[in-house]
Amino acid sequence: MTTPAPATTDGIRLGLRANLAQFSLLVTVNALVGGMLGQERTVLPLLADRTFHQSAYTAALTYIVAFGATKAVTNFFAGTLSDRYGRKPVLVAGWLVALPVPLLLIWAPSWGLVVFANVLLGVNQGLTWSTTVIMKIDLVGPARRGLAMGCNEAAGYVALAATAMATGAIAAHWGLRPEPFFLGIAYAALGLGLSALAVRETRDHARAEAALHPAPAKPGHHDESTTGRIARITSLTDKALSSASWAGMVNNLNDALAWGIFPLLYAAHGLSIARIGLLAALYPAVWGLGQILTGWWSDRIGRKHLITAGMLLQAAAIALVAAGTTFPVWALAQVLLGAGTAMVYPTLLAVIGDVAHPAWRARAVGVYRLWRDGGFAVGALLAGALADAYGMTTAIWAVAALTAASGVMVGVRMYETRPRPGTP
Repeated sequence: MTTPAPATTDGIRLGLRANLAQFSLLVTVNALVGGMLGQERTVLPLLADRTFHQSAYTAALTYIVAFGATKAVTNFFAGTLSDRYGRKPVLVAGWLVALPVPLLLIWAPSWGLVVFANVLLGVNQGLTWSTTVIMKIDLVGPARRGLAMGCNEAAGYVALAATAMATGAIAAHWGLRPEPFFLGIAYAALGLGLSALAVRETRDHARAEAALHPAPAKPGHHDESTTGRIARITSLTDKALSSASWAGMVNNLNDALAWGIFPLLYAAHGLSIARIGLLAALYPAVWGLGQILTGWWSDRIGRKHLITAGMLLQAAAIALVAAGTTFPVWALAQVLLGAGTAMVYPTLLAVIGDVAHPAWRARAVGVYRLWRDGGFAVGALLAGALADAYGMTTAIWAVAALTAASGVMVGVRMYETRPRPGTP
């Protein structure tokens, strides 16, 4: 039997069923957010190499460094801004920043302007993706947090995968610019329209949950803390929150590798643009679709062991990319990498939602995403430097080892955070 959604004194109801219309709308909006990122996944590494002649890997990956650093910092402020001004204004602002991105990618005469476009894309992704995460957590309450994060991340990454495949096919037929980026123009316009006209504010849902559950399981985690203290708790002192932050950073370090180095590796082995686009889409497609299952699964079996297994599976998949030389082997590796990431991604967000009190949860999400998306910048710098010094294969092996170490760390250090049945 389904437990009724709790009602507050203001008549606000928490739960997926009670807020299904707005939840579904936010899933759609986040699919458009993912599509904005997907427009780059196949095309931009090839643009760096073939159009702008960025021969050094470190220089070629500067767009990922710019994107990751900007998105990480924006994530941090998105949580604070959404607590202060509301979720919807932050969401709309993120879409306004997105409007010039595809136009810059189409017209950029220099690599520096491409990097600037990715600074704007980082702001867009930090504001919009962080806010849709926070709004879904607001709406569903504690009982379906893993499922909610699975739906959110699935929408974003399935759209990313579909767009990566579509832009690869378009580029193979018409060229690397401008046609692949027409999709980005449509995504930005539609995302802004839906966010401004149809999305409703959810901050009152978080306040209602805080009023219903003023005392969390961990003492000292309930008060309206300063942002500095929340950053310290999330980054260092709480073993679950800080372990999630580290694992999230390594996860997106992997994604930077897959985004920036994998297409160049495939091209060096003679794969066509269409096949590179298929491989670029396969990993986020499995990742995206799998998150609906893994988010739900984490609500039932717990978070810790799913994260540990997922990180170790990612490490094995990355090692398989390094060892492989053919399309079938790489395709299998992308499927395994997507499955491992699906086990980790929504589950880490659910950990943050489990531990952080509603009064400061948005800021904790911002701090976690600061660390997680900082992994893009760290991954691009690390992979680029190692690839320049020792070759692409060595860089991939090194990231595989780091990912395995992260899985072991979660298994040793993180405590289980899944709410038990009947607890607030």
